[in-house]
Parts: sequence; C-alpha cells; structure tokens
Amino acid sequence: MYLLILTLPLLSTFFAGLCGKWLGGRGAAIISTSSIIMTFLISCFIFYEVTLLKAPCVIEVSPWIITETYNLHWGFLFDTLTAVMLIVVTSISSLVHLYSTEYMGHDPHLPRFMSYLSFFTFFMLILVTADNFIQMFVGWEGVGLCSYLLINFWYGRLQANKAALKAMIVNRIGDFGLAIAIFTIYYYFQSLDYGVVFALAPIYMEQTLPFFEINISLLDFIGFALFIGAVGKSAQLGLHTWLPDAMEGPTPVSALIHAATMVTAGVFLICRCSPLLQFAPNVSIIITIVGGMTAFLAATTGLLQNDLKRVIAYSTCSQLGYMVFAAGLSSYSVSIFHLSNHAFFKALLFLGAGAVIHAMGDEQDMRKMGGLVRILPFTYSAMVIGSLALMGFPFLTGFYSKDLILELAYGSFTVEGRFVHTLGSLAAFFTAYYSARLLSLTFLRQPNGNRYFYEHVHEAPLAMGIPLFLLSFGSIFIGYVSRDMFVGLGTDFWGNALFTLPSKQYMLESEWLDSSVKMIPLFFSFGGVGLAIFHYLYTFKFLFQLKTTTLGRSLYTFLNRKWFFDKVYNEWISQSLLNVAYKQTYQNMDRGLLEFLGPQGIASQIYLYTNRITQISLGFTFHFLFLLLLSLAIFLLFFGGWIYIVPFFDVHVIILLILTLFFLSV
Repeated sequence: MYLLILTLPLLSTFFAGLCGKWLGGRGAAIISTSSIIMTFLISCFIFYEVTLLKAPCVIEVSPWIITETYNLHWGFLFDTLTAVMLIVVTSISSLVHLYSTEYMGHDPHLPRFMSYLSFFTFFMLILVTADNFIQMFVGWEGVGLCSYLLINFWYGRLQANKAALKAMIVNRIGDFGLAIAIFTIYYYFQSLDYGVVFALAPIYMEQTLPFFEINISLLDFIGFALFIGAVGKSAQLGLHTWLPDAMEGPTPVSALIHAATMVTAGVFLICRCSPLLQFAPNVSIIITIVGGMTAFLAATTGLLQNDLKRVIAYSTCSQLGYMVFAAGLSSYSVSIFHLSNHAFFKALLFLGAGAVIHAMGDEQDMRKMGGLVRILPFTYSAMVIGSLALMGFPFLTGFYSKDLILELAYGSFTVEGRFVHTLGSLAAFFTAYYSARLLSLTFLRQPNGNRYFYEHVHEAPLAMGIPLFLLSFGSIFIGYVSRDMFVGLGTDFWGNALFTLPSKQYMLESEWLDSSVKMIPLFFSFGGVGLAIFHYLYTFKFLFQLKTTTLGRSLYTFLNRKWFFDKVYNEWISQSLLNVAYKQTYQNMDRGLLEFLGPQGIASQIYLYTNRITQISLGFTFHFLFLLLLSLAIFLLFFGGWIYIVPFFDVHVIILLILTLFFLSV
C-alpha cells in the first residue's frame, strides 16, 4: 500500500500521456484526478500510521547499483517528515488537478497537461520518500524537468520558452552544488544512505578538507554545497530570478510549483540534512542571513509589480526566505510547520488569481481590473482569506507559524538572529502592503478594464470553486489545529526525523519574550494594510504625483525592475561570458586551432596541395615524360638496392637524362 502513492501517479502519467488520443480530455482528466485523490487518501493513512501510531518504516524494493565496494537499493523511507510532506504534496496536487479540469478544459492539449501534472507529483513523491541521496537526486532532477515542461506548456509563446529555459539553467547551478555535496559525502562516508551518513556525522566534526590549498571543515563544505542546491530550488537570493518568470505557465502550474512541489524541495533538503547541518555552525549562519535577505528583497520587489501572478510569486519567494532562515536558526520543525501552512494559503491565492484571470479573458494586469468585488464575491472572499493568512492576520493559518519564526529569531539572542528579525519584520510590513494593494486594485477600486470583459465576467465554475472552498478552510484552521502537534513545547511528534542540538533550542526563550516584542510583526502588518488601503482607495492621485517625481520614478523603476538583478545578470555577466565564449572559445579554438589541426584542417590542406600539384602538368607529352623520369630518379635514390636489378642503369646516367629532357622541353 505504501508504494501505491508512487505507482498511481506514474500510471496516471502514462495513461493520460500515451492514451490521451483515445481517452480525450475529459477521460484523461478523470483518470489523473482520481489517481491523485486516491494517493492523497493513502497518504492520510500513512500519516496516521507513521506519526500518530509511531511506526516509521523503510522499504527496500530492489537492488539498483551493485559494485564491489558499495550496494545501492531502491529504498523508501517513511518517517514523520516524509508523512507530513506527503500530506502537503498530495492534498495540494489533488486540488490543482481538479481545478485544472475546468481551467484548462478548453485547451486541446489537456491530456498532455494532466500527464505533466501527474509526472510532477510522481517525482516530488520520489524526492520526499527517498532513503538515500542518489534516489533523492533523481526526484530532484525530475521536478526540474517537469517544471520545464509545464512552464513551457504553451510552447508557441516566446516568453514561455525563455522562462522555461531560465528556470532550467538557473537550477543547474544549484544542482551542481548538490552533486558536489553528494560526491563528497560518498568519498568520505563511503555511503549515501541517510541513516549511515547521519549516524557518522559527529565523528567527522574535526575532519578537514583541502580546498584550494586551504583546510576547511568537511561538514562545513558539505553543508554549504547542500545549501547551494537548496538556493537554486527554493529561489533564494542570487538564484531567485527564475521564480517570477515561471508565471508564464498556466496558473495551475504556478499553484503547484509555488505551494507544494518544486520550491519546497530546497527547504525539505535542509531539514532532511539537519543531522549534518547541526555540526556545521558556520553554514547555519550563512543560511540564516541569506534567508532573511531573501525575505526582505522579495517583499520589497513585490510592492510595485503590476502582474497579478507575479505579485503572488514574489510573496512565495519572501515566505521561502522565512522558512530558510528558520532552518538556519536550527528551528527545523517551525520551518516545516510554516511550509505546510504556506502551501494552503499560497495555493488558495494562486487558484483565486486563476479564477480572476479566467473570468477577465486571460488579463493579468491589475491596473486593468477593479470593481470585481460585486461580480466575483466568492473569489473575492477566497482571495481575502488567502491574503490575510499570508500577512499573518491573528488566528489564521499564517499567524501561527510566521510570527513564531520571528519570535524565534529574536529569542535566539544572536547577531544573525536579530538581523533576520529586523528584516523579517520589515518584510511583514511590505507583505501586508502589497497584499492589500492587490485586493484594492483587483476588486475594490473603480473598474478600469475593457467593457467587453466585464460584460462576460462570471464566477468560478464548480470544479474551480470546490478547491477554493477547501483551501479557504485550510487557510483558516490548519495552523490552529496542527500548532501544538508540530511545534508545541515538549511534543515528540517529529521523533528522529529532525535533529537539533540542545544548545540550539530557542523555543523556550521565545515563549518568555516580552509582549511588545511579540506584537511587532502584528503592528507592522496592520500598518501595511492600513497604508495600502489609504493610498489606493483615497489618495491614488497623490501616488501618481509621487511616482512622476524624479525620486519617485527612480524608486519605482528600481523596485519594478526587481532590483536590476536581471539587468546585471544579462548585461554584465551573461553577455560578457557569451562574448568571451564567441571570440575566444568559438573563433580562436573551435573554428581556429581545433579545425586547423582536426579533420577539416587536414582535408583542406590536402586539397590545397593537390591543386598546386595538378597545376604543374599542362598536358604536354614532354612534361609527362619529365615527371615520370623525375619520379623514377627519386625512387632509385631512396631505394638504391633496386639498381642492381638493372645493372646497365646508373643514377648519374638517369639524372643526366632527366636534365637533358628538361632543357630540350624548355
């Protein structure tokens, strides 16, 4: 039964993809959606058995790589961390599949789309259930492949092609870091199984590694390489540029990528490798600082974006920063708690945005919307619930995990903890501001779009409404229901799935913080909401006047252009590398040295000298005789032994004869 959660999505992929021509769009949708829903039901039973009954297990299916020094099997680990991720992945995926049957119902390639979605779910399940690094890497690369296929689903659009390639190439950098970590682990630990590697981690605390003639800590090097992999997948600062561009895919793809699958893989990797990272304190500091900076940068960038889905995408990047710096502070349980909470309200926001885009004739610019609160009351209610949960409104899902992360950062009483607490509190203000801005521009302001679209606006159909309704309930209650189980003081829920050293337990300190410190995120959130509503509903002309000033235009351009990260990458780094590659590698080496010394160069030289030789003969008989005798003379010079076969010939005689013929011909 445990293996059915992998078998069903794989069968769904093959049936929808290979038999879609005969099944049709509706048949492929029914098969794939029902398969994923069955997977979710099985995951619920696994969650009950593994976490509540305390019965984790490892299943070895078959041998995979058998060598003289190491044997690797296809094995699946079902512990508490895996069970939680299974619930998150399969629940969100089930709702996205159901939503897609209506949202993509008009698309002639619906079977292919449903096949890709199921394939995405399958690889994510491979990733979270693996019991060794190699099998995890298979799932890791699989979700990268499926993200490329789904972002580029409408392959006739140039922007979709560019976004898919960008996601693939940027993630290659992170994948390289993860591969280096896996190679290093195998070289030193002589194993890639989680259990063996994590059990041996304390033994290697003092082990050093020569790196460019500098001895560095082995676990620091491995931890940093693992974090590079997480930076790529979870879109942290530096490799975050692919995430907003992934909005070129269909909206259900955005919901699946941002809520439960690809971007959560990096956070899952950090938490899974907690027994290694706990003995790499320097890497933990780096993780904390990068996560805090990502949360702040993404929140400020989302302030002035005009694309509906892009604003929500930057909110995903910001919330991932919260999860990462919580893990950097060794609060892995809180990080996973926020991950599971975030999945519900982020899926709700994306699917709600999809309902708005679907109703407005695929329009995504918020400046061309407005007044939809009267026409789409159900969608508006869902978006309000998701936005309030995102900004950490009291007693909604996001409140229980987001505020707890900031309390832990302050309660750690470290320099990096205070640093990320400051950035996280400011990010909470900006998050509340752009969430209220989104609601104001889309639903509350006066209509500002095409009249034709407003005449045809309609509420979400049943297949799109059911996921919105269920996700709304999750966004309200999931955090309250699961808080004491996931992160309550003294809970033994996680067992051995997550490991934290006693010296890095900050939960107790955060509980006894002063109330004024705990209220800081709440005050910032309320301030952001109030300021955004005041600006976009009552002082809109003032904002326009502010934006047209020199300082306002510069600030607007800076934030709207995403801190110029794309400009720096494209013009300063990518273009410079391409110029060097073209002028040096291509022109001088490929087209120059290698072709000159290679088959093409040899062939061209032979052709050149052959032409020169053929130009010697002009077709006259005496020229032919001259060349014949010259060849014979050369032959006799080098092979003098043949002279004795014709004793009446002498070399000097032959040379004299050749010269005579030459002068006669002249």
